[in-house]
Amino acid sequence: MPSVPVVDSHHHFWQIDRFDYSWMPDGSPLATNYGPDDLAPLVESVGINYTVIVQAVSSPDEAHWLLELAERYEFIAGVVGWVDLTDPEVGYTLDELQRSKYFKGVRHIWEGEEDPGWIVNSGAINGLQELVRRRLTFDFLAKPPNLPFIPQVMDQVPDLRAVVDHIAKPLIADHVIEPWLTDLRKVASINGIHCKISGMVTEADHQNWTPDDLRPYVHHVLGLFGSDRLMFGTDWPVSTLAAEYKTVTDTARGILDSLSPSANADIFGGTAARFYRLDI
Repeated sequence: MPSVPVVDSHHHFWQIDRFDYSWMPDGSPLATNYGPDDLAPLVESVGINYTVIVQAVSSPDEAHWLLELAERYEFIAGVVGWVDLTDPEVGYTLDELQRSKYFKGVRHIWEGEEDPGWIVNSGAINGLQELVRRRLTFDFLAKPPNLPFIPQVMDQVPDLRAVVDHIAKPLIADHVIEPWLTDLRKVASINGIHCKISGMVTEADHQNWTPDDLRPYVHHVLGLFGSDRLMFGTDWPVSTLAAEYKTVTDTARGILDSLSPSANADIFGGTAARFYRLDI
């Protein structure tokens, strides 16, 4: 039986002078260029075969740039870009992006909106319905206050193929479980919603976290979603605020090492390949 390719389902690239990264604090160590040549040796060193790039800027121009990189670098298997989901003419933007076979889905920086219910209150539902028509995916970039709105979204767009990024960013540094767990349980009960085991180290104490800080949260999402709806991602280079690429990968593997080989194959590649329909 052939082995399943290993996939990092969530990372970013950016060029500081090319786009507006106003979400970065002044003086942030993240405010430097990160590109494929920086990531290539890191994925090779930990045995990752393919990656999915996710938007970091609310701009279709960034999506086109990421798609150009995907054409040039063999390890990049897919791109999740940004479009204005509230634009009645969003289909034209998607037409352009879908000319590339690497364009797999859309994300909006929902966690950054002042209204936690933005996604149901803004007119974005029509854009999400357009994604369904085109068999594209959607990444929910949600924090705990956003979680109660996801079932409302799915009631209106029941066929949306969606994934919750970064296990919805619970307050790991403060060891807080509720109401994150109760709200995520309701989300996980919806068929077809997936979840990324990613972005955890930056929600923990950046300087002093240990795998034991992350373990309860991982075990909760494993119980809620099952391995066939979970996918691993590094959230590099945001993750470098708290850990090196290898440390993030090794920590996830260590926490999940008691799972069966088939469950591990799902989380570390199979789920992402199916969800994003990666050609790998």
